[in-house]
Amino acid sequence: MADDRCFAGQKVLVTGGSKGIGKDIAKTFAEYGAEVIITGRKEEVLAETVKEIKDIHNVCSYLQADVTQVQEIYGMVDNAVKRMGNLDILVNNAGINITKPALEVTEEDWDQVLDTNLKGTFFTSQRAASYMADQGLGKIINIASQMAFVGFYDRAAYCSSKGGVVQQTKALAIEWAPMNINVNAVAPTFIETELTKKMFDDEAFSKDIMSRIPLGKLAQPKDVTGAVLYLASPWADFVTGETIKVDGGWTAI
Repeated sequence: MADDRCFAGQKVLVTGGSKGIGKDIAKTFAEYGAEVIITGRKEEVLAETVKEIKDIHNVCSYLQADVTQVQEIYGMVDNAVKRMGNLDILVNNAGINITKPALEVTEEDWDQVLDTNLKGTFFTSQRAASYMADQGLGKIINIASQMAFVGFYDRAAYCSSKGGVVQQTKALAIEWAPMNINVNAVAPTFIETELTKKMFDDEAFSKDIMSRIPLGKLAQPKDVTGAVLYLASPWADFVTGETIKVDGGWTAI
């Protein structure tokens, strides 16, 4: 798909870019020559990830920000543009999940999940689009979830937030199409990372999840990254308002 020139000189901002999927996305953009800024809440983790990425491509840095706070979002995007000169690609990857039965979800739980996954995605996109509109070009890729399309146990808030991300993607794609800003999303299934390892140590849980994936295996971060790079690339210039499911066939059943 991409080659070593595809993203050379592109300016990329990846929220939640210090670990897991976000880290793999940021590293891969760097491998293809993009200037990358990652964001997150924990400075120590951000600094360590930037150190790793700089071994691939020296033009990488981080900004500390909490995407539940609108003023921090605005400052984050403003500083990213100031540092890089402009912004070509935004990947809204920052997200959380609080797994609880619906009857036990508190207002605080709900607000934390919705503010991070949905509110944070909207206001980061809004600020980024204000710069992209001026240059008449931009790609925004949101990380949604297959849980936007199917229900699952103990994830009422998460499913709600990711369903909102898919609809938000469509709404912004339509509104910003005249400004040549493409807005798309990627909806992964469960991904095999350090963060999910404990879940899959539970044999019953692991067996249940694997029984739902026709391809018979868990997705890797690179599977999500591939879809993100496609949507960010020139090959997807005529794609907008779309959500690509990376779920091994789960939602096809």
